[in-house]
Amino acid sequence: MSPTPAPSRPRFTVFGRGSYAESLRIGEILRKETVGGALLVAAAVIALIWANSPISESYFALRDFKFGYEPWHLQLSLGAWAADGLLAIFFFLVGLELKREFIAGDLRQLDKSIVPVAAAVGGVAIPAVIYAVVNLTSPETLRGWAIPTATDIAFAVAVLAIIGSHLPSALRIFLLTLAVVDDLIAITIIAVFYTSDLQPLPLLLALVPLALYTFLAHKYRRFFGMKTAAAWVILLPLGAATWALVHASGIHATVAGVLLGIAIPVLRSQASGGPEAGPGLAGIFEHRFRPISAGVAVPIFAFFSAGVAVGGWDGLVSALTDPVAVGIVMALVLGKPIGIMGTTWLLTKVTKARLDTSFKWIDVFGVSLLAGIGFTVSLLVAELSFGQGSIHDDHAKVGILAASMLAALLATLVLRTRNRQYRQAEEAEKVDSDHDGIPDVYQQEGTGR
Repeated sequence: MSPTPAPSRPRFTVFGRGSYAESLRIGEILRKETVGGALLVAAAVIALIWANSPISESYFALRDFKFGYEPWHLQLSLGAWAADGLLAIFFFLVGLELKREFIAGDLRQLDKSIVPVAAAVGGVAIPAVIYAVVNLTSPETLRGWAIPTATDIAFAVAVLAIIGSHLPSALRIFLLTLAVVDDLIAITIIAVFYTSDLQPLPLLLALVPLALYTFLAHKYRRFFGMKTAAAWVILLPLGAATWALVHASGIHATVAGVLLGIAIPVLRSQASGGPEAGPGLAGIFEHRFRPISAGVAVPIFAFFSAGVAVGGWDGLVSALTDPVAVGIVMALVLGKPIGIMGTTWLLTKVTKARLDTSFKWIDVFGVSLLAGIGFTVSLLVAELSFGQGSIHDDHAKVGILAASMLAALLATLVLRTRNRQYRQAEEAEKVDSDHDGIPDVYQQEGTGR
């Protein structure tokens, strides 16, 4: 009698369809990001034109105009206020979204989160290595190794809107998670590697308003959810104090934005009916602040950061042949797809996972190319690496813009060829939703009860 074969290890599906509620929620986020991405691109184009026009001096005079209270280390240029202050709103939403995904989203399940998280790590590590190899002989330019680590989700979604891609929700969730996770990795890198002259006292003092902010947000989550003005009057000053003290400590102030976002509760308290009573405070704040981030904060940051005086054709050639720009272009255009595709493929081999039958590896490749669009965080890290206005900073920004446009073009070529299949997958998702219906929890979230 033949022995009973050993049971095979369980398989899970990569890019399987998530819950319909999650698909709708992600779709709503991405629709808002589409508008934000269009504004971001417009702001960057205006800055580039102005910085290379006959009146370019006025652009740089505006960017470098300083104001603020010097004793609190807050006498900053408009460009610095955009990078340190307005971008903290963007990272506040990163903190909210990251916590939401892992507390109440589909990614709280290990089999759904392991692939995009691991792919994000690969998509950060490989570009950093490629940049470092290109700039290995120059310690001065090697400092910019973290520039090509992040994906700009707003820019990427704007590209999807322009090309009219019907990218299925599973791949959109994958792209969004990649962007959120590598933003978190990037902000961790900023906190650890780009902190100069650390001041322990302000950092310790920052824990006081942060702790009070966290306590009040959790204790009175229903109150702050119902009373919009209360959050502005009570929580905003505590958040501003945390931001100012983190800034004074020498750690980049956007780190405070992430901490403040993570501090907000995702679920409602049991006294308020628990998760099934509707969206938690994190969801309410995300709804309130995303338009401010996508429509105001990020475009203004892009306007003050993307303005580079190229100096004509010779200047453009000089910038693009600088090892800084070469490393960034290679890292974003080649490193991102290699890191994301390679990690995903390796994970499927190690865990015996398989792609959903609706998708092929060419789809993963297209999304990986799209992840090579690095803009907002890459511009920020470039300024932290070389100092705003330095020659390496200018060349890094030219490299970021060139790489982002090239990655967008390549992703367009790949994803457009698959639109027919994406429409079929979209129809399948709709059929599933018609059979299963929309979960009651999501219906309650939509009404805001």
